[in-house]
Amino acid sequence: MGKEEMNMNSDTICALSTASGGAIAVVRVSGPQAIEITNAILKKDISKAKGYTLHFCEVKENVDHVLVSVFRAPHSYTGEDSTEISCHGGYYIVQQILNLLMENGARQALPGEFTQRAFMNGKMDLSQAESVADLIAATNRAAHNMAMSQLRGNFRNDLEDLRQQLLKLTSLLELELDFSDQDITFTEREQLLQTAQNIQKHINTLRQSFKVGNAIKNGVSVAIIGAPNVGKSTLLNSLLHEDKAIVSSIQGTTRDVIEDVIQIQGTTFRFIDTAGIRKTKDQIEKMGIERSIQAAERADIILLLTDADNQFPDIKIPDDKPVLKVVNKCDMTLPSASFLYHKMPVDNVFHISSVTGDGMDLLTEALVRTAAIPEIKENDTIVTNVRHYQALNKAHTALSRAIKGIKQEIPNDLIAQDLRECLHFLGEITGGEITSDEVLQNIFRNFCVGK
Repeated sequence: MGKEEMNMNSDTICALSTASGGAIAVVRVSGPQAIEITNAILKKDISKAKGYTLHFCEVKENVDHVLVSVFRAPHSYTGEDSTEISCHGGYYIVQQILNLLMENGARQALPGEFTQRAFMNGKMDLSQAESVADLIAATNRAAHNMAMSQLRGNFRNDLEDLRQQLLKLTSLLELELDFSDQDITFTEREQLLQTAQNIQKHINTLRQSFKVGNAIKNGVSVAIIGAPNVGKSTLLNSLLHEDKAIVSSIQGTTRDVIEDVIQIQGTTFRFIDTAGIRKTKDQIEKMGIERSIQAAERADIILLLTDADNQFPDIKIPDDKPVLKVVNKCDMTLPSASFLYHKMPVDNVFHISSVTGDGMDLLTEALVRTAAIPEIKENDTIVTNVRHYQALNKAHTALSRAIKGIKQEIPNDLIAQDLRECLHFLGEITGGEITSDEVLQNIFRNFCVGK
């Protein structure tokens, strides 16, 4: 995507905005010639149609009968003249409509280009634009609520409030600099410090929300760790209710990390089956074991698995990492009367059979409880985007320097510089401080075509 395309001053774009293969398809057109180009492929004249109107038309060359929605700038999703052509969803029909549009002057839209134009035309800020992709990708209610909250501008409003407070502090400090020769102060240092600390507290709350937001958006990662042949792959298959991993009595079957996602009681979990941990001379197996340890380090929760014939693996686990200890294959090692073990954990160890399913309900309930995902409402502000999280970290660091400077009574111009830097990083989140075409390209390239 070149700079000329990024400016989006003259091109009219088109793309299929619905999933392929459905009974109905919607082709979206946007740009200065959107209505003119759409009109050119129809047998009915809609060139003078008012915005927010719907028209039953026939596409030329007997392609299809369609419904055409007309939107006039600036009252459209992109802020430009736009049309949406609702047609039958057959592949041939959609391709013929797109071909006719491009023959008359439109071009194929790039991934995320409609939403990018909405941002460039001031219809939404960058955080709202990114929430569009999150809304489409949402797989559970909490993820949907977070995306809707951001799309409505709740995160933007929080940031704008912080920016206004920072601007006020910066203005007061710079005003004092203008009167430095007269020894005039416009704010007490204690009041200045209190305000800066309150802002930092709010930024820190947003930063801390990222752990929950990331877990909801991408799933709570659970690494299944154990010695070879204790039933890790069988447990994964049981949790997923499908034969995802190869199961064999031969030790060392799993050589690499296997992942899959499932929802349990509304919480999304990303389970990771790993190579069995043991001493081995097999170089490939060693690589798999190293990846197992790395998966354990990255995981939110660890399922430490063994059976009656093995010990729990001896690996270093951080003290703050939740660990659920599980003894598998209890259907083989305990008499049927002993399945009372499966009704409650014994010494904080869960006894299960991933083959028969005994004890699995208790384990999955413990997983949901350990994940501790709070209920997310549509008005809650939760950070889910890594870019936003990194910008908040930088803003927090800059503000920490400013607070330290206030306490140490360093010159106002140095404090003001740190406050301006904090403002800059908060502005990066909403897009006000982003001028690089390359940055915007990276943000929108992962959007689907047609959005």
